[in-house]
Amino acid sequence: MPYRRLPKTDAARLKALEAIADNNVVYTVEGRFIDRDAVAQAQRLYAQMSDALSQYRTCMRTQVRYSKRITPLQHHAMTYVSHFLQVLFLAIERGEVERKWLTLYGLSAEQRVVPYLKTSEAVMEWAPKVIEGEKRRIKQGGKPILSPPIGAVITHFDVFKSMYEAQRQYQARTTSALADINALRPAVDDIILRVWNMVEKHYENEPPETRFNLCRRFGVVYYYRRHEEREC
Repeated sequence: MPYRRLPKTDAARLKALEAIADNNVVYTVEGRFIDRDAVAQAQRLYAQMSDALSQYRTCMRTQVRYSKRITPLQHHAMTYVSHFLQVLFLAIERGEVERKWLTLYGLSAEQRVVPYLKTSEAVMEWAPKVIEGEKRRIKQGGKPILSPPIGAVITHFDVFKSMYEAQRQYQARTTSALADINALRPAVDDIILRVWNMVEKHYENEPPETRFNLCRRFGVVYYYRRHEEREC
């Protein structure tokens, strides 16, 4: 004997709501055995859920697109910051730059290796420190690093930063859209359960296969258990 199970995915929830919302004629013909307020609530939730899912999918597609575009920009910014610091360390080893000036870049005076720069957050942390440190050192009379010059570091970082901030905005929109869906789920599950109970109660005296077929018209989904053959 198959069993009934509430939808587990948002797409399935939407499909169940649609089946309920589109059955006005059946409700009227068969004596309105489903509460009209429940139907109105299902229709309202269907519109809200449909809009929320559409918004989420749009935001997610945009976020993924920006993620693909930001990868090479992050690599370029990371490479220039890393190369600049490597040259700075070499200049210190040659005695061209005093080691104490490393503190201007947010580094310890004893540091000899480039900080970890493999993530967007690391680039966003260290690039401004390096840029500001070089400006301060030059302002205090130090000779600028020329290969690469700090101007090139600034250019690549600014391009990356612009895309990074745009991506963060789209991530926030995606998170907000998902929160809207999460907020709707309890009400959606509740109305689906209420209507399905009404439907099954109405057809409870029908033979099993007839009852299942009648209930399916209202979106009720039945499953066979593992030892049985198929979804019903």
